[in-house]
Amino acid sequence: MPDHPPLDLPEDGKLARNITHFARALRRAGLPVGPGRVIDAVRAVQVAGFTEKQDFYWTLQACFCSRPDHARVFAQVFRLYWRDPQFLDHMMSMILPAVRGVQEEDLARPAEKRAAEALLDGIAPDRPAPEDAPEDSLIEIDASATISPEERLRTLDFEQMSTQEMAQARRMLAGLRLPVRPVKSRRTEALAGPLPDWRRTMRRAMRQGGEIRAFETRRRRIRPPDLVVLCDISGSMSQYSRAVLHFVHAVSNAPGQGWGRVHAFTFGTRLTNITRHMRARDVDQALADAGAEAQDWEGGTRIAACLHDFNRDWSRRVLGQGAVVLLVTDGLDRDPEGALGPAAERLALSCRRLIWLNPLLRWADFAPRARGIRQILPHVDSFRAGHNIAALEGLAAALSDPDETGEKRRLMQMI
Repeated sequence: MPDHPPLDLPEDGKLARNITHFARALRRAGLPVGPGRVIDAVRAVQVAGFTEKQDFYWTLQACFCSRPDHARVFAQVFRLYWRDPQFLDHMMSMILPAVRGVQEEDLARPAEKRAAEALLDGIAPDRPAPEDAPEDSLIEIDASATISPEERLRTLDFEQMSTQEMAQARRMLAGLRLPVRPVKSRRTEALAGPLPDWRRTMRRAMRQGGEIRAFETRRRRIRPPDLVVLCDISGSMSQYSRAVLHFVHAVSNAPGQGWGRVHAFTFGTRLTNITRHMRARDVDQALADAGAEAQDWEGGTRIAACLHDFNRDWSRRVLGQGAVVLLVTDGLDRDPEGALGPAAERLALSCRRLIWLNPLLRWADFAPRARGIRQILPHVDSFRAGHNIAALEGLAAALSDPDETGEKRRLMQMI
């Protein structure tokens, strides 16, 4: 380890101690914070100084955050640790179960629960007993009409899940199944069907002295379609893309559920094929290998360039037999205007169905105002939300019904 020069801080000062405790909370929340960054943060605050809270905030963020997704968790932990005088009550209201109608329901902001759990670190203060209740009284709560934890997780946004809830959601995603209707191949097989088989008919007639006693028939082969997943792994899609890749791993390793071959690609600033990594039996090892392969994880977004590369290099290989394409992205593109529309159109023409999962669709007032969304939307067959487990379960309806369009028709009227 490198040697750091001594810090000229007062012996009775508490700021360095508070920064150390704050760094521990960040580490429990998932940020890679070690002793070296703590020393750098203390020294940076000493050198830079601060007269306002925002100067202190940006100094610590520069020391503790190295990726865009770290800034969101840092902001919530900072707000709860340094700025909110009633942060403990606020955190306990998010973590402890509350009875509907007794406590005002307040949805947690993204990464807020992770920050609360990191600061509390499993400590739950005792709740005071009611003053007018006798010591031997028994308080009963009728929970017959309340929602189960599994049902609550089905409709909870991936961004609002705590660390424990996300681990439970991954176990639920591992058990999801995505049934799909088989497709008819252009190849035929010698079974009873509507197509005449003249070759077999004449061969049988030749064995019977040239007399045709019955007509042989054939039918088209039935085969499962292939699935191709194009998953956005940019900074704005980090939490959602991890959940979707867990779902893709479950589909890839579930034999006999109706799919042929499952191909998985990630894209941010470049396209990466992670199909072979998704075939690993262990999901953690599969995602670790996929993350090592995709160097643009949690970076920028170039949807047009990545779709162009897929159409040029992979389209004829993986879409040649009528595959279904699952596009998972928020549609926020940074490529030049006019490049995304033709790439999305060619992708739609090359596949059997193009289904778009967009986590931004979870908002009730969502409108296709972004340039990338307006260019992709006319070329997809179905436009659906992809922000929770229930949305992923709803994919079965989009796959079984060829006329199902999701929210496409409603949003196309706004363009």
